[in-house]
Amino acid sequence: MIQITLPDNSQREFPEPVTVAQVAASIGAGLAKAALAGKVDGKVVDTSYLVESNANLAIITAKDADGLDVIRHSTAHLLAYAVKELFPDAQVTIGPVIEHGFFYDFSYKRPFTPEDLAAIEKRMVELAAKDEKVERRVLPRDEAVAHFKSIGEHYKAEIIASIPAGEDVSLYREGAFEDLCRGPHVPSTGKLKHFKLMKVAGAYWRGDHRNEMLQRIYGTAWASKEELAQYLLMLEEADKRDHRRLGRELDLFHIDDHAPGVVFWHPHGWTLWQQVEQYMRAVYQNNGYLEVKGPQIIDRSLWEKTGHWQKYRDNMFTTESEKRDYALKPMNCPGHILIYKQGIKSYRDLPLRFGEFGQCHRNEPSGGLHGIMRVRGFTQDDGHIFCTEAQILKECVDFTALLQKVYADFGFKDIIYKVATRPAARIGSDESWDKAEEALMESLRRSGCQYEIAPGDGAFYGPKIEYTLKDAIGRPWQCGTIQVDFSMPATLGAEFVDEDGQRKTPVMLHRAIVGSMERFIGILIEQHAGALPAWLAPVQVAVLNITDAQAEYAQHVAKTLRQQGLRVAVDQRNEKITYKIREHSLQKRPFILVVGDKEKAANAASVRARGNQDLGVMSLEAFQQKIASDIAAKL
Repeated sequence: MIQITLPDNSQREFPEPVTVAQVAASIGAGLAKAALAGKVDGKVVDTSYLVESNANLAIITAKDADGLDVIRHSTAHLLAYAVKELFPDAQVTIGPVIEHGFFYDFSYKRPFTPEDLAAIEKRMVELAAKDEKVERRVLPRDEAVAHFKSIGEHYKAEIIASIPAGEDVSLYREGAFEDLCRGPHVPSTGKLKHFKLMKVAGAYWRGDHRNEMLQRIYGTAWASKEELAQYLLMLEEADKRDHRRLGRELDLFHIDDHAPGVVFWHPHGWTLWQQVEQYMRAVYQNNGYLEVKGPQIIDRSLWEKTGHWQKYRDNMFTTESEKRDYALKPMNCPGHILIYKQGIKSYRDLPLRFGEFGQCHRNEPSGGLHGIMRVRGFTQDDGHIFCTEAQILKECVDFTALLQKVYADFGFKDIIYKVATRPAARIGSDESWDKAEEALMESLRRSGCQYEIAPGDGAFYGPKIEYTLKDAIGRPWQCGTIQVDFSMPATLGAEFVDEDGQRKTPVMLHRAIVGSMERFIGILIEQHAGALPAWLAPVQVAVLNITDAQAEYAQHVAKTLRQQGLRVAVDQRNEKITYKIREHSLQKRPFILVVGDKEKAANAASVRARGNQDLGVMSLEAFQQKIASDIAAKL
């Protein structure tokens, strides 16, 4: 007898080996119809998988996360099927699941057009409607290579040829299309109903720029019509919030081919930058950080000592002078240790907190650059805390509270907490990793935070907490981090004298709140759709006169507000007031003050708040109180 244990711990017995589909059918017709796959002893398998011994089994449906992955994986194959139907000369390469969907890379003699994409999607719908059975078979490696060569799929043959000799490979067939794949897949194409093709992009074969440029078709797939519609609506909203478009429209910054991956900040954009930096600088000052500044270029020997040269050399910009090799710093931590080492430190000096707005450079591939979100030159709100082992827990608790306050001030209330634990390739003893991981988890427990574990995702030198914020439309952005490092201070000879007069190595906590300033500002722009709160807005108030008769009064109003420390623009152009109001509304000014003869006589202004809110006529004193209140409340 075969004994199957279900997730509710109930058990079913079968006289002989049984498929996942048969188990689902034994439970009920509804489940049998909904089943997409199964999870046997923790492994996701096809519904046709034969269970031959006692096992734990969960039936996977579209409601499960694993089920959505199976849907997306299978939809990628449906895409390749449709492409081969419409473009028989196209060759298929790889098609994995990605966040929110999938892609598939193709080699074809000409670029796919938007019309091609529409035709492919239509054909996918037709193929899904045929509800063709998806069947798996296994072939020896060499036989599979010969098979794909015989049908002209040379990329597939090359992939299989890289598999060790003697191994078997699995293939999946649906209708006239067969593809190499580990699986699992939905039992039939009729399970694939809610998908959309999104775009075509270029991608090098095997990610190597020396290889052929392929065409990558991106798509999304969901378990329900409602989820697909919700996702497409989110994308539409995200497009409206795209920081690259808003950066142009609001005259904040631009990226130039003369310096790819580096930002040219315009006056309004740099004003926004300064508000963020000055706020963070106050955070440093109010929380016991000493601000430091390290050099941009450091000798290769330091990066070799820390291990960065061996691990990250390809991402470092280098130069040479007087027969010495140097690198533009990709991170700030080694420099902070060198600053720490100047002078003898006592246990009484710890914790010692350094903070730096450190400019770093990383040679990111051009294809990965994205506006100001991913660049080659960036500035971090970087900090390093040198402390004893006994101080780790308190420092982590205090840091989480500080980070929560900062994110809330910028308008982010929803934070995801994740503890990334030791990777397979690491340095340091298991004992030190045990201490570090437990300190991080305990700090989150004491902070009242629910957290996830990310097994093996820690840095090679220590575990970390990753803080991910969610924006106004639900997108996650991993920004903050705190990392425990027992290794680098010892590697570079950092010490302190303990209360017994013994020299010891401090623990180093790497921490950042906003992370890359450029990226965080991009997130802010998208969070607020360019309509930045009054305390951050590059121009907080626009003063508009109706006629030349109020020009002098408009300047008086602006001067009065500037004396309050406000950022004010005066628009005295000879244009209709409706035109000027519209122009400044499109620039998303928090407040627009209109002054005519009546306002001039009353030492007042007609006040409009962003969003076409008419606040009526207010005295200058009343408006000053209003905007001061908004700024203090971070509105």
